[in-house]
Order: sequence, then C-alpha cells, then structure tokens
Amino acid sequence: MLTIHAADLLITGDRRPPVPGGAVLVDGREIAAVGPYEELVAAHPTARVRRWPGLLTPGLVNVHGPELLERTYHPDPREADELGTEPLTGAALAALTMTDARWGASARRGVQRMLAHGTVAVAGHLRRPAAVDAVYRAGLTAEERFEDPPGPPTLDPLAGPAGSVRSAGGSLAEAILLPLPPDGVRGVDATFAVFDVPDEAALELRGAVSCVATVVKGRLVYRRR
Repeated sequence: MLTIHAADLLITGDRRPPVPGGAVLVDGREIAAVGPYEELVAAHPTARVRRWPGLLTPGLVNVHGPELLERTYHPDPREADELGTEPLTGAALAALTMTDARWGASARRGVQRMLAHGTVAVAGHLRRPAAVDAVYRAGLTAEERFEDPPGPPTLDPLAGPAGSVRSAGGSLAEAILLPLPPDGVRGVDATFAVFDVPDEAALELRGAVSCVATVVKGRLVYRRR
C-alpha cells in the first residue's frame, strides 16, 4: 500500500532547500518519492495520507547506545512509586538487583523512549544480547562509534554535551542518520521522524522531545497520543 506522510515543512537532511508542505511517499518499506504534497497526491490519488503537524526530517542517531541500554535502568511504569520514571544510573542503578531478564526489559523500554525522540539508530558497540535484540527487533540500526561522546548520556540526540539542548548551529545535521533520497532514487528505507515545531531552528531549541511520529522501514513505530 502506498502512504503519503505530509507535514508543514520537510527537511531533506542535505543541501536541498526545505520544502513547505512537503511529503514523503512510502511504498512498503521504501521511499518512493519526496516532494510537495500536492504533487505527490496528484500523482498517487489512491495513496493513504497521514498528515502530521510540524517538521518532517530524516531519522536521528543517538550516540549513547551502550550508555543508555546497558548502563542505565529504565523503570517499568509499575515501579514508578518506588523508583520514579526517569532513567537510573550510578548509585541508584547499583542499588538494584539486575538480572539478564531485567536488563532485557529495561533495554526494550529504553528503545521505546529513543523512538519517542525520533531515534532510528544507535551508535556504540552493544555487548549485552538483550540490548542487541531490543535494538534489532525495533528495526533500529547499530552504527560504529570511534570515541566516547562527551557529557552524560541523554535520550535526546539534539542535546549538547551537558545534556541541555543546543542552540541553532548545525546539531540537526550532525544527528541525522541519512538524508532523504533525491527524486528518482529508489531502494532507500522509509525511515524518518516528525517533530511538532515550525522549523529547524525551533527543533534545535526545543529538542527531540517534540517528536510526534517515528517511521522505521515503512512502519509507524512511534506516535504521540
């Protein structure tokens, strides 16, 4: 089935200019076309349409893969009264009794939280089989990392070294996995994210917490309710 994902503004992730009222045409797991919504819907009138508020961009890479999935505990919602809802590290993590099963459940929850930030890939070598399984079951890719990233780990790929969101200055370009394909190029996975912000500067200011949808290989894997 063909699906058109349309947003107020589309960022390709390379030197092409933003496309107001832009859209992505998805055919199965691949991107079939990128361009103005009106052109895509005119060429494919039977395609299903999903309209999103804000900015559609390529998916993002979180550089803190091992730190967030193998050295951080993501509490189960049923543990909120005891442990809270925020990721646990350091002494709080050391105080827990961690089994392989518990690490696996934590990694799955961590991946879901990454998807809620527009993340489609993690960087860094994962050693725990449960973390590797959680990443690949969600359809994320694992990217090579040549050095440890600065600052504490954060779920937001657009956050600065101290965990605070960067001001405008190219951080979106640095966080993008791959640009959307040019017209006529086929065989590229339909992997992208949508953020409820008006433009790139607003995204870099607010951060990836503004994510409203994440699509991985044609599947809508996250949608803000």
